[in-house]
Amino acid sequence: MLDAATTAQLKSYLEKIVMPIELVASLDDSPKSIELLSLLDETAALSDSVTVRRADDDARRPSFAITRTGTDVSVRFAGLPMGHEFTSYVLALLQVGGHPSTAALETLQQVAGLDGDFHFETYFSLTCQNCPDVVQALNLMSVTNPRITHTAIDGALFQGEVDARQVLAVPTVFLNGELFESGRMNLEQIVAKLDTGAAAKAAARIAEKEPFDVLVVGGGPAGAAAAVYAARKGIRTGVVAERFGGQVLDTMAIENFISITYTEGPKLATALEQHVLEYGVDIMNLQQARRLVPATEPGGLTTIELESGATLRSKTVVISTGARWRNMNVPGETEYRNKGVTYCPHCDGPLFKGKRVAVIGGGNSGVEAAIDLAGVVGHVTLIEFDGQLRADEVLQRKLRSLPNVDIIVSALTTEVLGDGAKVIGLTYNDREAGSTHTVELDGIFVQIGLLPNTEWLAGSIELSPRGEVVIDDHGRTSVPGVFAAGDCTTVPFKQIVISLGAGATAALSAFDHLIRTSAPAEDLVPAR
Repeated sequence: MLDAATTAQLKSYLEKIVMPIELVASLDDSPKSIELLSLLDETAALSDSVTVRRADDDARRPSFAITRTGTDVSVRFAGLPMGHEFTSYVLALLQVGGHPSTAALETLQQVAGLDGDFHFETYFSLTCQNCPDVVQALNLMSVTNPRITHTAIDGALFQGEVDARQVLAVPTVFLNGELFESGRMNLEQIVAKLDTGAAAKAAARIAEKEPFDVLVVGGGPAGAAAAVYAARKGIRTGVVAERFGGQVLDTMAIENFISITYTEGPKLATALEQHVLEYGVDIMNLQQARRLVPATEPGGLTTIELESGATLRSKTVVISTGARWRNMNVPGETEYRNKGVTYCPHCDGPLFKGKRVAVIGGGNSGVEAAIDLAGVVGHVTLIEFDGQLRADEVLQRKLRSLPNVDIIVSALTTEVLGDGAKVIGLTYNDREAGSTHTVELDGIFVQIGLLPNTEWLAGSIELSPRGEVVIDDHGRTSVPGVFAAGDCTTVPFKQIVISLGAGATAALSAFDHLIRTSAPAEDLVPAR
């Protein structure tokens, strides 16, 4: 089941277990049950602290619980936790086995203090890079608080449940039988949703912070690079972000990051955050910027107002708020988001096995999505506004070779159709003939590019007609002391490696600005 390298790595992890655990399986005669039993037996063979027992006490089969022997501490998986979820499996083994989590102590105390009975179920897919964050967070919560339980369910394996509960996107979380949330969430976000006073407490803590020398707004590659380069100068640096990692978290395969032949978005985002933390940078997550108020005098403080009501002040600011998926902005899109309208083919594709889907967009992202989906779904219709596909020729040749793909060009999608619960189709206008057509569908994957996250800057800083922050070759904006980097700016070619360089440039420019405007230079506040 496991190759030699994975086996050796798992064995080394299991040496960290300090409390005995039991893998309690519920199986049937299916091939997946045989695979699961093999995985559990191989795991147990690597540690004297792990045993396997077949109980067949769960209606979902194959499934298994990881239980701390003699206690109620347990997490459960329905299906095989392979693919992106293998890390979730390993972490669950360690945490149930008593190995401490690296989560912030304050957050773990919040989890332990939650009052109520919380029974979570998460539907995931093995190809979803967003799902492990949710699965791992809820697993940790169930280990931390005895009144919390969690079952992680492979949606592709339990298709009947997926259909019955109308799960059309992953991760989808149910709490006590009711829909709780759909989409990527981390531990802090889940706790904030359950602990209604958490946001106000966080805002109060932020409002008490002393001014920064460099405040980075946004936690993607550009923001991470800016934070590292600023902190290395020994000055007080902070990062305020809605989610650290940004758009990278939604990126599947990264194969053009120089010196690393292959990685995945969530892995890169984690590495970026760890690197930033190495320098003692103050990271403030789950915070969205609302307004920038420029300094009123040279060398003064710029203010960043947050949606939480808190404000931050800094001698210089680096804006790196990135971009987000562009919406079609047609009737029905918002109503059926995560009910058939989705933006991640890697995450949600397995939920549409054997079904009919459309991909909107004929650029590289759209054509790549159509190629990937064609291997999973029953049929793909690719719809492109332009008169021809814009993807690289090699991708177009691959797409046209697939028997279950139709390509429609010169088409404007005009409406998403649904039955009140899920997508049933879409309408489009043939731009050449002027006629209107309907396509019956079960899912729609939107792949039409990105929009900069800069609406909050309107009126305070110069933006391009596309809404991008206008910068010069030093990352300077129209406001003295305010710099910008990455996908939210006018820099050409929105690439991770370019954002990293731009972030470094902006931070170095900010430091140069501090040197020239702070008199004496010793006034710079040391990093804490």
